[in-house]
Amino acid sequence: MPNTKSAIKALRQSVKRRSQNIRRKTAYRAALKEVKKLIASAHIAEAEKLVPKIYQTLDKAAKTMAIKKNKASRLKSRIVKAIKRSAAA
Repeated sequence: MPNTKSAIKALRQSVKRRSQNIRRKTAYRAALKEVKKLIASAHIAEAEKLVPKIYQTLDKAAKTMAIKKNKASRLKSRIVKAIKRSAAA
């Protein structure tokens, strides 16, 4: 346990940040999983409707440093690429 006032505050902050990061990571993972399920079941139009939601959750996670900026970009790119690939097939 922390001994000083500043260490106690730092612990409070880190606990709060950790819970926020977990919440944001869970949100983008759930959105990605939902779109991947739609792509697998050939519901391309519904998957395309969820792209803005995915962009929003990934951008928010990157903005708050829950994930890195390049990871968010990579995931967005891969999802759109997967949608286009399945739409062409």
